[in-house]
Amino acid sequence: MKDHNPFLIQKIQRGDKQAFEEIFRSLYTPLSAYAYRFLEDIDEAEEVVQDLFFNLWEKRERLRIEDSIKAYLYRAVRNTCINKTKHEKIKQAYANVNIRQINEEEKRVLDNLEAGELAELIERAIAEMPSERKKIFLMSREEGLKYKEIAGQLGISVKTVENQMGKALQHMREYLKSYLSISSVIIESLLKYLI
Repeated sequence: MKDHNPFLIQKIQRGDKQAFEEIFRSLYTPLSAYAYRFLEDIDEAEEVVQDLFFNLWEKRERLRIEDSIKAYLYRAVRNTCINKTKHEKIKQAYANVNIRQINEEEKRVLDNLEAGELAELIERAIAEMPSERKKIFLMSREEGLKYKEIAGQLGISVKTVENQMGKALQHMREYLKSYLSISSVIIESLLKYLI
């Protein structure tokens, strides 16, 4: 594929699937590798590129590409990855604040309850989780690891870690609902990990 081919862009704008597939086939792998340099997660990198191509096709009639389509796509991948990285840093900072708040709230609740009773309930709730979910939950909650660090250690994607944490926190909420009137702040704070 030539780097600068205005006719190819015009074909895509007119809905030529063959022209679109030509660009997709020639640039999908290098764009994914480029995204990986920013995100260090192959699943996330491929997701970024897939979304980019999907949007390219969906918005093809409104495409305004001044230089080469290759340069346009690389720029779009870079900008998306930078935004994702910034968002992840903000989310992680927010989660760290919540961990501190949760610990403070737990101390307050434990002052008002028999510590052993609540701790035993929490331990039972954790014990009932599927093994991988329990491992992820404990790595986050007790070891204080970031989602990316957990994903790296377990050889899974960050998205999988996020999904498993969401399910773990939902399980905790359900399991502890007998204490909701007392410890709703703790449960809601835990759920804010996903915001």
